[in-house]
Amino acid sequence: MSSVREISSPVACPVNALPQIQKRLAAGRIPWFGPLLLVSARSVLWLTLQSLLALLFFALHRPNPFRTAGDWWIVYGTLSDLCCLLGMRYFTRREGIRLRDLIGPIRMRWGRDILFGLGILALSIPLFIAGGYLAAWVAYGSIAKAPLEFLWQRHTLPLWATVYSLTVWWIIQSATEEMTYQGYALPRLEALTGRTGIAFTIVGFWWALQHCMIPFIPDWRYLAYRFVMMLPVLTMMMLVYLRIRRLSPLIVAHWSMDLAGAILTGIH
Repeated sequence: MSSVREISSPVACPVNALPQIQKRLAAGRIPWFGPLLLVSARSVLWLTLQSLLALLFFALHRPNPFRTAGDWWIVYGTLSDLCCLLGMRYFTRREGIRLRDLIGPIRMRWGRDILFGLGILALSIPLFIAGGYLAAWVAYGSIAKAPLEFLWQRHTLPLWATVYSLTVWWIIQSATEEMTYQGYALPRLEALTGRTGIAFTIVGFWWALQHCMIPFIPDWRYLAYRFVMMLPVLTMMMLVYLRIRRLSPLIVAHWSMDLAGAILTGIH
């Protein structure tokens, strides 16, 4: 691997653009192992972290340790983010690019990317509603049968954990999630497979599956609901990325979604 790092510039083709990725692929700098590991890593990490915390609660004789451990997903999820960031740093360095290059150009003049992100957020609201109705029909046969309290996962955490989830967790979580699935995995699987549709399907599956792990509850209806509910929004966000090949407006939108999730799950 060349020791000279590729640096993106405003006038050059961004180094995370598909043609540049294809060049690095042809040079043998992008292994299959990297994208396949990162696209599946978050689901595995979330489940593993919940299981390890459940073992601790079991040792402490806490009631229902696995379910209790799941209440802490909005705190221990940062460990998953850090693992993914380290993995992406390793593989991007192997390519000869920076971790920052996965985000792509940022356009903040006149608040462009902020306004763009808020537009994505506005579009996501009806898609979340539509996804919720579709998921309820698939998993429960009716929206009236969906146990909303069970699905919202409201819980009580110590004050420090609640403050952390509202001030730190969502900032790291949203950016890392977008970088993992869209900035890193999607365009590299697109280059490796030679088919956008195949890459889109792989990433969409694992991205939706991740939301079944926050937290994981061994109930097939709950899992089906979470999976199907996320598909419309995730499909929209991937289509936006494939059109613009930049992450900053998507991160802005995702920040708003995750902050709202932190607030809602903390209501009790």
